[in-house]
Formats: sequence, C-alpha cells, structure tokens
Amino acid sequence: MKIVTRFVNDESGATAIEYGLIAALISVGIIAAATTLGSSLADVFTGISDRLDTSLPAVEE
Repeated sequence: MKIVTRFVNDESGATAIEYGLIAALISVGIIAAATTLGSSLADVFTGISDRLDTSLPAVEE
C-alpha cells in the first residue's frame, strides 16, 4: 500500500512534463521569430541588391 501512496504523491513526472511544455513553447517562439526575421532580412537584401543594380554600371566579362 505504501508503494501506491508514494506513486500517487510523486510529482517528478509532472515537473518533467511542465519543463517539456515550457521548452516546446520557447521553441515555437524562436521558430516564429526566426521566420519573421528571415523574411524581413530577405526583403532588406533584395532592396540593397536592386539599388546596387541600378546604381552600378554593368560589368562585362
């Protein structure tokens, strides 16, 4: 009977699940931020490339 009582009162599994959920939430936040930042950076570099294309003379090889 003591084994059942000790098993019911053991919260180490719940703590591990909580830490796993927190890690998953942080991961989702990082992925969302990286996706947004990646799109923004792509737009910035495309703009820079377009400006360089119009301002620099074409180089022939």
